[in-house]
Amino acid sequence: MDELETARSMAVDALTRVAGGAYSNLQLDKMIAHSTLNDADRRLLTNIVYGTIQHQLTLEYYLSHFIKPNQKVQTWVKMTLLISLYQMLYLDRVPNRAIFNEAIEIAKDRGHEGIRRFVTGVLHAVDREGVPDVNAITDPTERLSVTYSMPQWLVLDLQKQVGDQKTTSILETINQPAAQSVRVNAAVSTVADAQAALEAAGYDVQVSEVAGDALRVDGQPANHSELFENGQLTIQDESAMLPVEALQIQPGDQVLDACAAPGGKTTQIAAALDPAAGGLVTALDLHEKKVKLIAKNAARLHVADRVDAMALDARKVDNEFKNDTFDKILVDAPCSGIGLIRRKPEIRYDKTPEDSQHLQQIQLAILDAVSRKLKRQGTLVYSTCTILDTENNDVVNQFLATHPNFELVRVTTTRGVKDDRTTDTLTIYPDDFDTDGFFVSAMRRKA
Repeated sequence: MDELETARSMAVDALTRVAGGAYSNLQLDKMIAHSTLNDADRRLLTNIVYGTIQHQLTLEYYLSHFIKPNQKVQTWVKMTLLISLYQMLYLDRVPNRAIFNEAIEIAKDRGHEGIRRFVTGVLHAVDREGVPDVNAITDPTERLSVTYSMPQWLVLDLQKQVGDQKTTSILETINQPAAQSVRVNAAVSTVADAQAALEAAGYDVQVSEVAGDALRVDGQPANHSELFENGQLTIQDESAMLPVEALQIQPGDQVLDACAAPGGKTTQIAAALDPAAGGLVTALDLHEKKVKLIAKNAARLHVADRVDAMALDARKVDNEFKNDTFDKILVDAPCSGIGLIRRKPEIRYDKTPEDSQHLQQIQLAILDAVSRKLKRQGTLVYSTCTILDTENNDVVNQFLATHPNFELVRVTTTRGVKDDRTTDTLTIYPDDFDTDGFFVSAMRRKA
């Protein structure tokens, strides 16, 4: 790292690495762990990195009006300018003088005099002239793309899927901070007991309107709480709990969690099982390292006696399991993750329409392979953390078209989420309940 270890300089480092393919959350965790920053500067670093990524297309649009069209700008220089614009436009309490001074120091520390002059000139021009009005963009899709920093292909896909009004509503929420939610471990506690204990520890707690075992928690990170340490709760988004609710687990069920890591849904399934009644969830993941993580989480949550985790590609279940083995199967499939944009803001820039088409083939292959392992009258739940029909309803429809021995059944949840909907499948958009976006479908194997 450069000699200048400040929140802003480290933000430039992090964003430069993210531009090269690194994950923002991992970069931040690593940097903060090895830094000497105080708490306030750590918060500033986190705010600048996530905020700049969230508003990147908007900031790039503004910046393009102050740089010549063909001018080559090094990535770290561009990031220095983008974080400066972000602070000027989105952070009320930071004076421009402080922003300018540190940007110029970063330019001096890393580059030559020409770069320092360039950075100084651009920032003073922005300060003097102001940024251009996005409402001047005549193309409506481009205007939405720039306003909400969402690639145009994603805007178009959503418009086709849910219409202009709902698309705008979704876009308005994706750059808002994600709420902190926890799942109470039903194997050892109750929602009421966990709520009381968290409130006694100083947290502000609300019972979820989305998931039966969920609480919304304001305050310190919930994974610092005693309840997390002793396995009474785990960190999980409310909408991510709905696929397991849709399985309607019975205590003695044999369950397959086909794409299980890191084990949030595996342990949720396990909490509803009774090993004395023969209840067991078999959890699969491709990688041994992730299988160990599933086992570790199961142990922390006191459900290891009803979890069998193994390294196996779900497309190769024929190698391990006989047909008609499981009462319930969950395929929480690998997907584009577009529903997680609030937590992983760079996802929107990394994905392409081709990615969704490629993933669709993997999703269908997994469903085809595991479907033979389900008992007659058993339930197969297919879920994703994306909100794109290509990976959701289109996959379900294609699977049903080639598997006439399966039928779609209506997804039901503990709290009756969106029970007035006209579809059997359930799509949760980020603006519905201020949660991650999620898709849940349930299919039954015919007798």
